[in-house]
Amino acid sequence: MYTGKSYLESLNDGRVVYLNGEKIDNVVEHPAYENSAKSYSRLYDSLHDPEKQSILTGINEYGDRTHKFFIAPKNADDLLGARDAIAEWSKLNFGFMGRTPDYKASFLGHLNAYSDYYVGFEDNAKAWYQKASKELPFVNHTVINPQMDRSKPLHENKDVFVRVVKERDDGIIVKGAKMVGTSAALTHYNFVANYGPKSLGDGDVSHALIFLLPMNAPGLKMISRQSYEFSAKVNGSPFDYPLSSRFDENDAVIVLDNVFIPWEDVLAYKNVEVSNNFVPATHFVNRFSFHGCTRLGVKLDFMLGLILKATESSGTHQFRGVQANIGEIVAMRNMIWSLSTAMATNPDIGMSGIAVPNGEAASAYRVLAPEVWVKVVHIFEQVVAGGLIQLPSSAADFNNPEIRPYLDEYYRGSGVDAESRVKLLKMVWDAIGSEFGGRHELYEVNYAGNHENIRLEALYHGMATGNVDYFKSVVDSAMSDYDLNGWTNPVWKTKSNVTI
Repeated sequence: MYTGKSYLESLNDGRVVYLNGEKIDNVVEHPAYENSAKSYSRLYDSLHDPEKQSILTGINEYGDRTHKFFIAPKNADDLLGARDAIAEWSKLNFGFMGRTPDYKASFLGHLNAYSDYYVGFEDNAKAWYQKASKELPFVNHTVINPQMDRSKPLHENKDVFVRVVKERDDGIIVKGAKMVGTSAALTHYNFVANYGPKSLGDGDVSHALIFLLPMNAPGLKMISRQSYEFSAKVNGSPFDYPLSSRFDENDAVIVLDNVFIPWEDVLAYKNVEVSNNFVPATHFVNRFSFHGCTRLGVKLDFMLGLILKATESSGTHQFRGVQANIGEIVAMRNMIWSLSTAMATNPDIGMSGIAVPNGEAASAYRVLAPEVWVKVVHIFEQVVAGGLIQLPSSAADFNNPEIRPYLDEYYRGSGVDAESRVKLLKMVWDAIGSEFGGRHELYEVNYAGNHENIRLEALYHGMATGNVDYFKSVVDSAMSDYDLNGWTNPVWKTKSNVTI
């Protein structure tokens, strides 16, 4: 497994990353990425920490020590162990980094057990499982096509889709773009697949692909969104931006400009059924929901601590209305953790008999989690309120002797001095109000898919498992006890002498 040092060294590999019109030479040393890279390196170092190794790692079927989520689980205990390993890593960033290296184990951890699904590329699936569990490479994913003119039929936009433009004896040449590669600039590989269109029209199946490729592949280009880490350094200090200055998962559009993919890195080719059904068929959705639910639980633990301290510092923590609002966050936090536990302790059974996080709990999480985060942010805005706007512009204000006395007098809180209270509220603002905080709300709302699909898929899961038929049968049972003439079930009696 990578160490923090070897992880950082591996990123200086000639990859092509663009930010603010500049081609970045070394992301590890660039102020837009360096602290986020170090945050990831801490995760890798923790794998080799004797005090954490038993929580984070186990031995897979090949005899390799690896992160527990990378091991194909056999039972509920294995899933609980994986859940605790996910949580332990997430605690190192308070739940604000969602696409950590263990996230892609949602897909990679099933490749061995589900190798038969990848018809014609079964050996590739097994090889990638072994490689991933042995080395723990950091893999990002892009499965969504860029938002172009969606009023047009698919075939009129197909030039933007990642598709094969040439086939060779040793592999394929692909061209197109994908979104959104979260943390792409700091990862080792890009996992490319489809989540959506069945066909490009006219029998064109050139896009029916699943493959992985290294981030330094010739022709691969990453176009980053603005770096909140960089903005934090320009506009303030860690005191002002304590989260965005170290936990910014920079997102990027991935452009593949005639990129070569060797056959050994391909999992599907010209196979619409395989490429478009891998999400439900391989239980990827169950696994990424399991990871996301656990991470959100850690994040809500942090947010609860934050609102408790914020209301204590303003002296409002004893107000009945404030307590009721905080109690609602506690309830939502408990619900998310309970869904995580339910996914682990009541697993479905997948291919090769492996234990799969429970699908009902997973679909419930996907629908409820976006509502939870939006509600939490709204409660912060109501309860902490205007205190988030009256903050001084930056830590530098405290170093100005002309205004420091005013800050000490007018910015103090209940039992806390001005510096401590401002430090706390700056943390709150970075979590919910800064560009970083705004991105996190967008991230949580869209994490599990678009708002209609996640609800439709909860219904479809109920249909597939027979629950929808069961729900209707419950109503049929209730209605079968009576008809126009009274009770048909002898359990109940109608008094004949009752008159109106």
